[in-house]
Amino acid sequence: MHILKKIKFIFSCCVLINLSLSYGQETFPKNDISDQRTQAMALTHATIVVNPKTILVDATLIVRDGIIESVVRQTQVPKGYREIDLQGNYIYPSFIDMFSHYGQPKVVIPPRGSPYVKREQVQSDTKGAYNANEAIKSDYQSAEHFQVDKKAAEKLRAQGFGTVATIRPDGIARGTASLVVLGDGNENNMVIKPKAAAHYSFDKGSSSQDYPVSPMGAIALLRQTFYDAQWYAAQQQKPFTDLTLESLAKNKGLPQIMEADGWLTTLRANKISEEFQLNFIIKGGGDEYQRIEEIKQMNASLIIPLNFPSAFDVSDPYLTPKISLTDLKHWELAPSNPARLEEKGITFALTSYPMDSSIKSNFLENLRKSVSYGLSKEKALSALTTVPASLLKINENLGTLEKGKLANFIIADGELFDKNTVLLENYIKGERFIINASPDSKMTGEYSLTAGNLTAVFKLETKNSKYAAQLALPDGTESKATFIMDGDLPLLEFEVDNKKYNLVGWTDTKGEHMVLKGDGTVNFEEKITWKATKNTAEKDIEIDKKDSAELKAEGAVIFPFMAFGTSEKIEPETILITNATVWTNEKEGILENTDVLLSDGKIAEIGKTLTSKATRTIDGTGKHLTPGIIDEHSHIAISAVNEIAANSGMVRMQDVLDSEDAGIYRALAGGVVAAHILHGSSDPIGGQSALIKFKWGENPEGLKIKNAAPFIKFALGENPKRSKSDPSIRFPRSLMGLEQFYSNAFTEALDYRKEWNRYDQLDKKQKSNVTKPRKDLLKEAMLEVVEGKRFISAHSYQQKEMLMLMDVADRYGFTINTFTHVLEGYRIADKMREHGVGGSTFSDKWNFKWETRNAIPYNATIMNNAGVLTAINSDSQETIRHLNHEAAKSVKYGNTSTEDALKMITLNPAKLLHLDDTMGSIKKGKSADVVLWSGPPLSVYSKPEKTIIEGAVYFDMERDKMLREKNELERSRIIQLMGTKEAKAKATSKVSNVKPEFDCEYLEMGN
Repeated sequence: MHILKKIKFIFSCCVLINLSLSYGQETFPKNDISDQRTQAMALTHATIVVNPKTILVDATLIVRDGIIESVVRQTQVPKGYREIDLQGNYIYPSFIDMFSHYGQPKVVIPPRGSPYVKREQVQSDTKGAYNANEAIKSDYQSAEHFQVDKKAAEKLRAQGFGTVATIRPDGIARGTASLVVLGDGNENNMVIKPKAAAHYSFDKGSSSQDYPVSPMGAIALLRQTFYDAQWYAAQQQKPFTDLTLESLAKNKGLPQIMEADGWLTTLRANKISEEFQLNFIIKGGGDEYQRIEEIKQMNASLIIPLNFPSAFDVSDPYLTPKISLTDLKHWELAPSNPARLEEKGITFALTSYPMDSSIKSNFLENLRKSVSYGLSKEKALSALTTVPASLLKINENLGTLEKGKLANFIIADGELFDKNTVLLENYIKGERFIINASPDSKMTGEYSLTAGNLTAVFKLETKNSKYAAQLALPDGTESKATFIMDGDLPLLEFEVDNKKYNLVGWTDTKGEHMVLKGDGTVNFEEKITWKATKNTAEKDIEIDKKDSAELKAEGAVIFPFMAFGTSEKIEPETILITNATVWTNEKEGILENTDVLLSDGKIAEIGKTLTSKATRTIDGTGKHLTPGIIDEHSHIAISAVNEIAANSGMVRMQDVLDSEDAGIYRALAGGVVAAHILHGSSDPIGGQSALIKFKWGENPEGLKIKNAAPFIKFALGENPKRSKSDPSIRFPRSLMGLEQFYSNAFTEALDYRKEWNRYDQLDKKQKSNVTKPRKDLLKEAMLEVVEGKRFISAHSYQQKEMLMLMDVADRYGFTINTFTHVLEGYRIADKMREHGVGGSTFSDKWNFKWETRNAIPYNATIMNNAGVLTAINSDSQETIRHLNHEAAKSVKYGNTSTEDALKMITLNPAKLLHLDDTMGSIKKGKSADVVLWSGPPLSVYSKPEKTIIEGAVYFDMERDKMLREKNELERSRIIQLMGTKEAKAKATSKVSNVKPEFDCEYLEMGN
């Protein structure tokens, strides 16, 4: 490796003068003599990387007053410029970090107690004419709060960064980032662009206001805020003052950056971006490779962190089974993420986020690791220079080493991406910052050493821009030594024959040879003198230059990225099932020895001895074929279940679908093909539901049932009334309050419709003189309910509450679709039939809380016999796996026929969910959603052998056995890699985090 050779001073000055100190503070009072000397230097004989595509060898960089004047292939130094000879060194543009928190106030997150047992904060506590929600902080301007942090700046410079766009990471709408350079000057000179980008996230940050507490609430709030900003900006005469919305509208012309924590959140962010045509630049989570095709289809620019996961501690064989296959594979594959993004042609910048100031950063190490995993050097450099400069619209000033741009550059002792290369210096606006002091090459070589009575050969070389020393003794043995230069003073330490030598001295270069000499001690007691004379004939010295083998990704990406995932997505087939007992749920009833042909995702034929060019033929002899089970009430495959607003009708469960939920596979193993994914029961009016099919391996969008009817969750009883919370102040707190709450919501919706109708009837001139109605997503959802366009599924236990809600619906002219749980439905079955509401109940759960004390196991049978459309649901990740057993309990308790019992988990929930035109029975033309059982479907001895959705076999018992073996082999392979010395040194956790099981009452306080 080469180092700095010489510095010629054309000026007598030997200290670089910061441009900002000379010219940037003319308005500041002075308390000394002004220094107006020009900073002019020529860095010669360097390999200059002008931009990722242009490299000049033996070139010169001319800098004056913090600005690049030229980059030329010549060594003639202009008059008046100081020459810095960089023979053998490289110059690169300093890195740009688009996503940094440098110099911003620390965000303090308040303690978040459960709102079920505390006094709620419904309104914002922010003083002033700001937004109604504390998490909306678009008025925040980072430049106004920025403070130079010398320690953090030094750490970032050491990793190659010269410029960052910094934002305080607080809130859902976070305000503007400012572009700052990483010098040590004052804030006036370090801020070079006060408003560089507008920032957003799905994390409410320091807000103490209750709403939102969930990711779907955060999405709903952001969606409404964007609509509000559009509405507010369009008003000539503002109906009120909202400085936050005003700022958000003004910031629309800036680059729009959204923080996401993984590919799942990235897809959600992109939907918001497309809805409002914002062209979000999305800060990802480093796991984009897991859904690379979906990421590519977004056509969005990304900011990618390089915070690769540490290995797990795999020393305890009893704990290693608790490490998920997802975490094991991510540890192995994460370093390949940038290379895979490059391969797909996705535009991305790289970020040092998160860089904890309390620990040593490994950004540069991980950058080089990414290159070793396939990221091209050109793309790696562009992701840190030209790409962020372009995305931030600062490419006229930064990103390359060209005339007129800021003199932000780094000097390295070799090619940047070589693992042994060391960054020597980082120049910020022309000001020099030393990262690693460069050893003097004249010191290296072989010396004849005498120290007291000891004689030896002292070998000195440089390694990674540091001195590396060894001692060769006369008997042929070698001993390690430590050598450093303290200014001009050499310090040498070594141990021989259990004697420790500590030598200090000075250098003597007057004679023919370099001489090091001085005094020292042996074992800190005996005083000696020493002398080391450099030998004329130098030998090539190699000191431990072996590179450890770089780990390469071997495992495949699987869908979903977890146990039982497959490297290829499951596709529909043409399947002929022969000689099975077919439970049709139609007038034909149960058909013996019957064939069913599945083709193009549909049930194509039903009959005897069918023939077909099927890709797969399955012998159904002795087996039973049924429609796929449908769970009317589930909370799996979502990232959260409850929002906290009393009326959360604006939140959408489809916004937070999670295709990477093991509950999907377990449900498939129980013969379940679809489910109604509901909001929880924390609020009188909950969020909008999602109807999904359990297509294992698909992305969240692929789970959705196309053109499904829209539903919404309502809740009655103790949960929405906060009955267990004495401090609660949230309205409503009683059954009477619930009735008024619903009535008010529907009345406001009707008033909302009237307001829009009046406005729409005005001509263009009249509209210009009035305030346009505000688009209110909550009221629109309520209006859909009143107009019969969105259907209610109401969490309910007691008869009095259900009677109340039916009465409210009758007054507003619509019908409740479903009472879910409906544990006292048997008491009012006639009223339910008269109103037209269905019931979806538990089979035999009762007395698990006070309001369920009157539940009975005969409920489903009584409602069914009374003519109420009746289904049985799970509301449980565990129960969903054996809904066939739950249905069989109606046969046990109520003597319900087996066909009717099966319909309670197939055709009846399909009818309740308005899916019966395509699902719920085996009929020609319906969706090929069927289950092949080993025996009668309601028997505790029967198992689903194959669960088929739209002609694709998503669960297969034989494939399941194979996948179990494959999972274990993959786990074993990766755990062995984690057991290597290098991986063990970085190991942290021993077990993986486990996703909680959601039910109606679960509340996630993480947002």
